[in-house]
Amino acid sequence: MKDDYSPIIERESQAVFDAMAPRVSPEELALIKDAFLLARDAHSKQKRKTGEPYILHPINVAKIAASELGLGASSVIAAFLHDVVEDTDHGLEEIKEKFGEEVAYLVKVVTKEKKEKYELSKQLDNFKMMLELVQYDIRALLIKLADRLHNMRTLSSMRPDKQMKIAGETDYFYAPLANRLGLYNVKTELENLSLKFRCPHDYAELEQWIEEDKKAQKDRLERFCEQIRQILDKAGFKVRVFIEYRKPYSAWRRMHKYGDDFNHLKYRHFTDIVFENPPQGISEKEVALRIYAALTNHFNEKPGSIINYIDTPKENGYQSFHLKLLPDFGRWQEVHISSERMVRYSQLGCTALQNGDNVSRWIKKFQNIIRDISNQKEDGATFIEKVVSSFYNDDIMTFTPKGREIILPQKATVLDFAYEVHTHLGLHAKYARVNNFLTSVKAPLRRGDVVEIFTDENVNPVPSHLDAVVTYKARRAISRYLSEQPVPVYDRCPVCCPIPGEEVIGYKDRAVGRVMVHKRDCPVAIKLATQQGDFFRAVEYIPDGTLYPVTIVVTAVDRYHLFIDLVHTISNELNLSMDGFNTETTDSIVTCTIKLAVHSNEELQTIIHHISTIEGVDEVKHK
Repeated sequence: MKDDYSPIIERESQAVFDAMAPRVSPEELALIKDAFLLARDAHSKQKRKTGEPYILHPINVAKIAASELGLGASSVIAAFLHDVVEDTDHGLEEIKEKFGEEVAYLVKVVTKEKKEKYELSKQLDNFKMMLELVQYDIRALLIKLADRLHNMRTLSSMRPDKQMKIAGETDYFYAPLANRLGLYNVKTELENLSLKFRCPHDYAELEQWIEEDKKAQKDRLERFCEQIRQILDKAGFKVRVFIEYRKPYSAWRRMHKYGDDFNHLKYRHFTDIVFENPPQGISEKEVALRIYAALTNHFNEKPGSIINYIDTPKENGYQSFHLKLLPDFGRWQEVHISSERMVRYSQLGCTALQNGDNVSRWIKKFQNIIRDISNQKEDGATFIEKVVSSFYNDDIMTFTPKGREIILPQKATVLDFAYEVHTHLGLHAKYARVNNFLTSVKAPLRRGDVVEIFTDENVNPVPSHLDAVVTYKARRAISRYLSEQPVPVYDRCPVCCPIPGEEVIGYKDRAVGRVMVHKRDCPVAIKLATQQGDFFRAVEYIPDGTLYPVTIVVTAVDRYHLFIDLVHTISNELNLSMDGFNTETTDSIVTCTIKLAVHSNEELQTIIHHISTIEGVDEVKHK
């Protein structure tokens, strides 16, 4: 006798209706029920890998959308119908006619496009299509996340290769996306399910270690929580206090980041203090600071441990007040002070406060960047890589000297900051002061840094700047500038590094179709001449405005003022900038290594001649 799933289908679908009934009109609820009936009929002959009726999947996606994400009627209807167009004979026109244009659009975005030939791969093309369309409506991403969350919850029925594919793209794409949308619970569950199916042994081992640590720390952590409750109760605060252990994925990531084993991993758990939403007229920050004051009157506070996410929320909307306290058992404990509202919003993210300034600003930024990337018509791999680099990192809050907040991803540099403030500032950034300390434009930034950028109109991006930025905006501006520069006629041999005016020969590299210029005494050229001599050709290697780095070694007899005379000759007489100047003196013999840039061999010889005339200089040679 076949299993009868009718009671389960009835119960699960009714849970969706019950969740939606209090917040939609009777007409909208009727449409939601109609969408369920259409989906049930359309998928009636389909089964999942588990052997269950397929309709249980769209029901559960709709349930996640309704109960866990708190989405509206159109989104829940689209969740019921999200696989109908892709897997059945029903089309978008039918959905549009029955449920309206808004629902049809959402279904279209989450439907995988079928092609005879994909640009790069089915996965990448579908990601690209979804993100290009979602620039107009963020709800489509939320439905897709609900779909992915249920697929991950039921992934055990898949073959190992399918598990790896789905878990891999979840870890790379969907979990970070949930994080950036402020959906902490969704992000955490996706991350942990991904690790569980990618690395089941590691995951099981971490689960065991966490459980063992919970048992070992249980008594003293409970005592710490009880001390906090008593202190705050005496001070008149109604709070919830509990210990929250990091999930296996979080522990795994921190172990890899810091190179620690589990036993040496710091802050394997943290203490949550959640206070009631304050009455009107009293700010959440004020309550958090009062709690902070009460606690630090009793416990020692770790200097510099405060992170105030209330005044400066993360870009995904997360707010809390973090610090570290020292209990009587002598180990620093990470403590998070939050209101009930903050906790709720950290779970629901952008769905909790669609019109909140911080979230709305981020969603608008997300949509603008997606639109900008889409307009560049890049291939799927490049497209996804740029989206990931732009949005899928935790952020840091930095400031201009006038106090303007600049939100950047972790590992961002001074150059990223400059481009975020204004493209012109980034294009001509020469150096910076970070917290009033002189700093390279390639220096990484940390949360709370105050950054002042200094420019020079003669300074422009160079290829190495691409390796010193992480934001899409900076990479786009640098790439655009470099692409507009004239392409050198020839490539330079990296071994002999010829400059215009030297005796050179060209070698046509068949692999890249370009000519590589070598000095005639270059060992690489000599070797190639004995093997592929027919590919050499005469070249006209003339100055074209390009500056070439060179190193000059000066040998001289030490004397008073020698260093000043060398600098005067190079800087004042020749008007050249030096990239490096190093001197060593042994038994009154000075060896000076000077790094600078020239346009040609003729210019180099002029420099060598001028330096040779300085009193005491014995030899000047090009290294």
